Formats: sequence, structure tokens, C-alpha cells
Amino acid sequence: MIISDKDPFRLEAVQNGEDLLEFIIELTMEEKDINYLQPLCEKIAIERAGADANIGDFVYNANVGRNELFEAMCELDVSARELKPIMAQIHTCFDKLIYYTVLKYSEIISRNLEEKQQYINETHKERLTILGQMSASFVHEFRNPLTSIMGFVKLLKADHPSLSYLDIISHELDQLNFRISQFLLVSKKEMWTESERFWLNDLFQDIIQFLYPSLVNANVSIEKNLPYPIPLTGYRSEVRQVFLNILMNSIDALESMKEERKIIIDVFEEDQSIRIVIKNNGPMIPAENVETIFEPFVTTKKLGTGIGLFVCKQIVEKHNGSIMCRSDNDWTEFQIAFQK
Repeated sequence: MIISDKDPFRLEAVQNGEDLLEFIIELTMEEKDINYLQPLCEKIAIERAGADANIGDFVYNANVGRNELFEAMCELDVSARELKPIMAQIHTCFDKLIYYTVLKYSEIISRNLEEKQQYINETHKERLTILGQMSASFVHEFRNPLTSIMGFVKLLKADHPSLSYLDIISHELDQLNFRISQFLLVSKKEMWTESERFWLNDLFQDIIQFLYPSLVNANVSIEKNLPYPIPLTGYRSEVRQVFLNILMNSIDALESMKEERKIIIDVFEEDQSIRIVIKNNGPMIPAENVETIFEPFVTTKKLGTGIGLFVCKQIVEKHNGSIMCRSDNDWTEFQIAFQK
């Protein structure tokens, strides 16, 4: 019999075997109905689940017990004709024992998994709620002085247009403002109320211009393939956030590459949708990371928050769209599809 020395129900397992043998004797003497076996099956299932035991071990033990019982019966001075109906009853008894026990065990394990998943989901929601509250407070406390600084930098640029480092400061402040906007979207305290019709060509031109210093600094070339002006209806600032985040992540990913660093943007207009593909020739993302890449608090960066792509997914789904990632040794690409 397979049972661990550390099994908390080890003694009960022995008692269960004795109870089963007694039940079989009463069954063959027609003193018990086979359905009365079910309470014992449920007891065994509860104990096996409580011991976190492999149900396969129970099935093995049950079949070992069946074989030993048959071997003992074959040694009796009884004809095969007399033994046959009794052995058929015993077969049925063991079959039902295994069936009802495994069924109950599966129900218990399934319920436990559902409870654990519910706990994880609730904990996740609590973390997101706390993050939202912190984000709202952080954004409003941080954005006011940031806006003032950005305003003063513009005044300095107007008074001293030859100071090139002011452009660098202005760009860094814009990047910081973008990061703050990510937290703003998570907090859900500030939302755009009206959608608008805008052109993807203009939007990407604006984003590339914004990222130009980062592209030059990282020595990344960017190729934009939009065959003709394509309109999209939605929240422009939010859609901009999606593309900007993916492109900034792509630039970060390419920093470790020694060969040519490339980002390609392809836009396809299809019958019912507009599909945007943003890909880079950076390192391959492991398959296990691709599966969880859009979940909150999941990041491969040392100083990442795990919020950016989660926010991207929220925005895309808010626009009734879809977003996916796939990665191989040649390219890592993000595909975003919006309904027309």
C-alpha cells in the first residue's frame, strides 16, 4: 500500500480498509445495498484532499486490495461457479469505490482551486484599488509643480533660445509627464469624456517627433509604413499613450543590441478593422513572459513598474480593440487592432 509516513490520515486509511472489507462481506450476504458505500467514499475523498495526497495512490491501493482479496478467495474450497457472482459483486464494489471517491476528490480540489483563485483575484483587485488611490494622490501632488517647471522652462527658452540644454530639459520633463499619465490612467480619476476622429499618420508623426532625442541617443532607426492617411475614432490622448509606451519599451529593449537597431511600424486597413504592428529586432521575450506581459505588476525591467502594458491593454479594450504580443529570435512585435 502506498501511503506516506507523514500522512495525517494514515490510521484512518487503515480503518477505511477494514470498513470496506466489512461492507463487502455484508454486501455478498445481501445485508447491504451497494449505494450505502457512498458515505465511505466521501470520507476517503475528504481525507485524501486534506492530506494533499495524489489520488492516483488511492486508486493503486484500491486495486492492490482488490487483487489480494481475489487471491485469498481463490484459495477457498469453493467452486468457480459459486465464486463467480460473488467476485462480480466485489468488482462492482471496488469500481464504485474508486469512481465515487475520485469524483468527490475532484469536486473538493476544484472547489479549493476556485477559492484560491478568488482570493488571488480579490487580492489583485485590492492592490489595484490601492494603486489607484495612490496614483490619484501622487499625480495631483506631482503634476502641479511639474506644470510650473515646464512653464518656466518655456519662458527660459523664449528668453534664451540659444541654450540647447533647455531642449534636453524640456524633453525629459515631457517624458516624466508621460510616465505620470500612466498612473493617471490607472487611477481612473481623470477620464476623457468625448472621443474624436484623428489621423493615425499625424499621431505617429507627433510620437516620433517626441521620441526623436531618445531614438538618436539609442542609435535606433524607425521605419513607418502607412500607405495613405487612415482615420481612427477614439480618445486620441489614450491611443497615443498606447503607441508611445510600446515604442519606448522597444527603444529600451534595443539598448542591449550591438547590431543595427530597428523599429518598424506597419498600419493595415482591413474590411472591419485597422491593424497596427509595431516590431523591433531586439532580444526575444521568453514564452512564459509573453503569456503574462499584459498583467499588472509584471515587468522584466529592473526598475519597471509593470503598469505600462497593463494600461495599454485597458485602453485598447476600452476602444473595443485587441492587443497581442509575439516574439522570436528575429522580431518582437505588438499587434493592435481597432474596429472601424
